[in-house]
Amino acid sequence: MIRPTTTDDVAAILALAVSSGLFPPDATDEVGAVLAASLAGENGPDHVWLTDDDGGPVGVAYYAPERLTEGTWNLYMLAVHPDRQRQGRGAALVRHVEHALAARGARLLLIETSGLGSFEQTRAFYRAIGYDEEARIREFYKAGDDKVVFRKLLGSPRHT
Repeated sequence: MIRPTTTDDVAAILALAVSSGLFPPDATDEVGAVLAASLAGENGPDHVWLTDDDGGPVGVAYYAPERLTEGTWNLYMLAVHPDRQRQGRGAALVRHVEHALAARGARLLLIETSGLGSFEQTRAFYRAIGYDEEARIREFYKAGDDKVVFRKLLGSPRHT
């Protein structure tokens, strides 16, 4: 069941972000601050957190508009608990985001990830669900760690 995230989910989502390998434990303060501000409405109504709930949060997606653009959005976070990966939950969360954005007239969704070899499975996942690698910014996160940007036009023939 995909539902909006609530303040009761914050601790579980932070633990999920760490257990999925998305963020190291020392990065949860920043993620928690963004999450808390979003849920409090401080980031505006367009910052959306979704939770895949299976008796508690097992997946999460966070997306928001790209400022100063027309209809461009970013999927800033997608995480699924390791015990629930490879069950279609990540793809379902992304499809949910795509459909919600297409319904509101959004035209483009961007997703960024690391270029490290350990993230190849993540990059393969985005390719498998219809995203094209659009850009690579070398040495972005740290020496040897590129930023890889994927894109998908919403409402296009490839959109599923």
